[in-house]
Amino acid sequence: MAKRERVVRMSVELPLWRALTGYRVLTMVYAVLLAIFGRDNFGQQRFERPWVAVAYLAFLFVWTLATLPKVRSAANCTKRFLVADLVVALTGILLTPLADFDSQSFDGPTLPSIWTAGAVLAFAIKGGWRWAAFASTFVAAANIIQRGEPSRDTYHNVLLVWVASIAIGYVVEVARASERTLARALEIEAATRERERLARDIHDSVLQVLAMVQRRGAAIGGEAADLGRMAGEQEVALRTLVSSGLVPPTRVSEDAAEGAVVRTVEVDEEEGTADRTPCDLRALLAPHAGSRTSLAEPGAPVLLPAGSARELAAAVSAALDNVRVHAGPDAQAWILVEDEPDEVIVTVRDDGPGIPEGRLAQAEGEGRLGVALSIRGRLRDLGGTAELISVPGQGCEVELKVPKAPKVSRGKAGTAR
Repeated sequence: MAKRERVVRMSVELPLWRALTGYRVLTMVYAVLLAIFGRDNFGQQRFERPWVAVAYLAFLFVWTLATLPKVRSAANCTKRFLVADLVVALTGILLTPLADFDSQSFDGPTLPSIWTAGAVLAFAIKGGWRWAAFASTFVAAANIIQRGEPSRDTYHNVLLVWVASIAIGYVVEVARASERTLARALEIEAATRERERLARDIHDSVLQVLAMVQRRGAAIGGEAADLGRMAGEQEVALRTLVSSGLVPPTRVSEDAAEGAVVRTVEVDEEEGTADRTPCDLRALLAPHAGSRTSLAEPGAPVLLPAGSARELAAAVSAALDNVRVHAGPDAQAWILVEDEPDEVIVTVRDDGPGIPEGRLAQAEGEGRLGVALSIRGRLRDLGGTAELISVPGQGCEVELKVPKAPKVSRGKAGTAR
């Protein structure tokens, strides 16, 4: 399947990753200089085993510089890298007593010093506050083990890192949610402007011509009247399509720990549409609108996997076919689309004579499986339900419910009427 994809990123995370990159470099330099020049300032003499400190700090120097590309974006910062980076920080903390026998007797710096906070912050920016809590808990445990007999200052520092990292992770999650909302608002605004432009152009040309043909055909009579009636039906259908929105290529706002993303997916029709590609159900139902069928739908796209959307639209078509066959060509039908958080509900209602009690069971017994297969079968394969309510003399109502995350299909149902 040929697919062209254009991704527009809108992320406040980029400055955070840049700041983390600079923080890691500066704190690495600080840890090296502190080990060389600053230990006397903490009342501590030189290392008893300097080779341990030199080996670790040399590795820390190389590791920090080599992994700079990893902390430039969320896409590069993988889970494997985060775990390895945290292990480097924890190793440095636990090696401190081995390099300096007196490190447990006072609250001096560890070998990695404040570089450790950079490893925790990477977790916070990548995965939010839960990831930050996970990483900071390991750092806290390592600091307590390294101290042997922790003092009040040790617990204070541990708590400070824990709270700060969780707070930063929470702020990142709030920023992502805000970006998704903004991306969605911009998408709707752009679609609305395009719809208004198309509506003006079509109203000034095609709709006026169809309305004129309808009026002239009715006045002339005969075959011209039939032509006018058909033009009127097409005018209603076109007005419905314009008012519901000629939706641009499917856009999906998503968050893959990379900030908000507005993803535009265009699929070549001759290659077919992938069943999992998001599809706007409104575009599939719009052709059903006409002089005898009214369509009411949300103003925003109703996104479903393409396979589910096509099957649901086919079930709606089958329900409308039943209206035309059993309620007559003059029956009025209404389609209502509801976009719920976990499911999509489509209701098809008509003003026909209704279905007598027991008629559906009788039809199935006679081998006429239009409702059983074309409607209920399709919805069952999608993990949804189809409920038919009919009162003799008061029309019929078919309520179709499809979950937004459908179960694995057991096979497509037939289309027999």
